[in-house]
Amino acid sequence: MPLAGEKGRSVLEMTWSRPTCEINGMGGGYQGAGFKTVIPSTASAKVSFRLVFDQDPHAARAAFRDFVRNRVSADCKVEFTEHGAGRAIAMRSPRSGGVQPSSSAVADQIPVTPELKQKLRMNVVLAGFALEDDRINSPNEKYELERFRHGVRSWARVLHALGQR
Repeated sequence: MPLAGEKGRSVLEMTWSRPTCEINGMGGGYQGAGFKTVIPSTASAKVSFRLVFDQDPHAARAAFRDFVRNRVSADCKVEFTEHGAGRAIAMRSPRSGGVQPSSSAVADQIPVTPELKQKLRMNVVLAGFALEDDRINSPNEKYELERFRHGVRSWARVLHALGQR
């Protein structure tokens, strides 16, 4: 069976470095105990986007909203709730700034990274030390104290490495 996705792109490239649109949750109709045989009057969806370098989050948001509005019939209403936006950043070289000494600590970028870079006028490296089963930013998330200690030790090594430059 052939893989689905963008032609000419590897699975890793599509998974890690291409823009995405994700539906994080959907709901509609009666959701209480038991059942009802009625047509739902409302529905909702939580959507997020992974942007790539130089992609404008506000333009992506506007394009998505236009896409949805153009598919809603005149007798329906659509509303959007904004939950923030941030530009993606690109690392030109793994040897630039503080990236090389701290590359083993880099786990995820979060939307505030470009704003921090702009305000601080320096490269920013964010690192995560959570385990896969910590379910960070999810219901029932956890974070073990040992992971926190591991992060502190790792950042001590990063600061030491930066001091050696």
